[in-house]
Amino acid sequence: MDARLTPVGIAQDGPDQLRIDWNDGHRSTYPVRALRLACRCANCVEEATGRRLIREEDIAPDVRPVRIAPVGRYGIRISWTDGHDTGIHTFEYLRSLDTLWRGVDRQDP
Repeated sequence: MDARLTPVGIAQDGPDQLRIDWNDGHRSTYPVRALRLACRCANCVEEATGRRLIREEDIAPDVRPVRIAPVGRYGIRISWTDGHDTGIHTFEYLRSLDTLWRGVDRQDP
């Protein structure tokens, strides 16, 4: 893994944001509902086709993380208030989301 993709800090930043500080000095801030919608696990995305199985209206506007746990040295698993907890967000994916969402409507990944 590229060293620039290593978080040095992960924290809730208010009720609607998750903040990641990276070892290259970059800070990413993610709307938590957008992260929930961006889950790529088999419950949220059909593995064979890549078709999304969840719709925006399926996710409550006030969904929040209840637990964030490391997964090896490559990602995090987020447990959500809606009971979902099977997705793994790799550090590479999180950094790419930050790049993608910067300057666009981040409520609709």
